[in-house]
Amino acid sequence: MTASNVHVYSGHALIGHKLALLRDRRTPPARFSQALKEVSLMLLSHATAGLPTREVPVITPCGLTTQRVLSMRVGFAPILRAGAGMIPAAQDLLPGAPIWYLGLYRNEETLQPVRYYDKLQGYPPIDIAFILDPMLATGGSAVLAATRLKQKGVEKVSFVGLIAAPEGLEHLHREHPDVEVHIAALDERLNEVGYIVPGLGDAGDRQNATGANDPTDDPFIPEDIPAELRGQGKLL
Repeated sequence: MTASNVHVYSGHALIGHKLALLRDRRTPPARFSQALKEVSLMLLSHATAGLPTREVPVITPCGLTTQRVLSMRVGFAPILRAGAGMIPAAQDLLPGAPIWYLGLYRNEETLQPVRYYDKLQGYPPIDIAFILDPMLATGGSAVLAATRLKQKGVEKVSFVGLIAAPEGLEHLHREHPDVEVHIAALDERLNEVGYIVPGLGDAGDRQNATGANDPTDDPFIPEDIPAELRGQGKLL
């Protein structure tokens, strides 16, 4: 992995704006998931810009022209569970494209990926695959996913995610130097438990409201009422 195949879009104004929402610990799950879809769509638009094409004739209402269309089979490989939040963007961009689910979780003691769901062997072939995972932390899951995709016969593998740590990029580079990476930000480092700093926390928990301190989407959670407002409301 060289500077030429690592693409960081931190200078993109709209990606940066929405990444701020994703990083903010106060962003509730529904808004987090929506922002994840929006950023994923922008990242995938960049990541797919150089896909191989062929020229075909097209008859418009005003005449005949030629247009370039995709010439190879393209699919997506979301790493569960956090990568599932990027699927809606992938399906909006390429409706009908194969979705190759890969169930991986990280052993919190060894920080190594553990595979629990993998049906790739029975899937129809594709030529190009995009690994979808919001976070590239230690890189273990991305490395395992790229290995499995290549074993399946995928010719070109790319990684698309929100945030990467230098350690994760280096690990992926060491094992798969040909894999292109498209991310919204490259952060500082990993902490002692393998989380990206500053990062955005656990992307799976943030989407699914399963973290211990996650904000809630419930608008009726009681909150402290300022003294000057007490007594002004009416019970229905």
